[in-house]
Amino acid sequence: MAFLEIKNLCAKVGEKQILKNFSLTINEGEIHAIMGPNGSGKSTLSNVIAGHPAYEVTAGSITFKGQDLLAMRADERANSGVFLAFQYPTELPGVGTALFLKTAINAKRKFLGLPDLDAVQFMKRLKTRATALGVTDEMLKRPVNVGFSGGEKKKMETFQMAFLEPDFCILDEMDSGLDIDALRVVANGVNVMHEPHRAFLLITHYQRLLDYIVPDFVHIMVDGKIVQSGDKTLALQLEEKGYENYK
Repeated sequence: MAFLEIKNLCAKVGEKQILKNFSLTINEGEIHAIMGPNGSGKSTLSNVIAGHPAYEVTAGSITFKGQDLLAMRADERANSGVFLAFQYPTELPGVGTALFLKTAINAKRKFLGLPDLDAVQFMKRLKTRATALGVTDEMLKRPVNVGFSGGEKKKMETFQMAFLEPDFCILDEMDSGLDIDALRVVANGVNVMHEPHRAFLLITHYQRLLDYIVPDFVHIMVDGKIVQSGDKTLALQLEEKGYENYK
């Protein structure tokens, strides 16, 4: 049984059809990268998987760990193990980062039938993950993403992912706007979490992210569907030739 299976998925925003019979199978332990020109539907795909209400699925199916993902609310998808790292992380004024994470992890544990983390367990987990990813105490004390630079926001997205330990991680153009040091932090977060029971979907424009995170499969997406798949060398070909042959 596939870990995540998307079959003939069609989705639209308003009256605009964006995903057109999109299909993809991802197994446990795999890293898949999707590349494509602007407007090809990459971010729409990530939002549909996560359950964004602005996107209407008109046909097809998504199965996650044997369950109908499309039948779940967005919070149920998150608690079941789906995580989306945003291209443009949202600021949450007045919501402390530590409180946000404690609420999120205990909501997930309740969903799974597990007891809440107590204060000691929570702080130990928080400090361990923060140290590994270079997240400072000062960043943890601030409201979520408020006043953070672009690189700091992406670092915090990676930190949230490491803290919540999801089963399926989608990184939607996490590398956009990052300098080389921030890019390495993001990549390190993925590589540290890469385990046999967990899978990743990387959505990116650039080969440079794949220098640090080596994908098992690279897919080219054009006009709402995958038009070619291959290994990591496909990304190198795109870097050299661009998307001219796919228009």
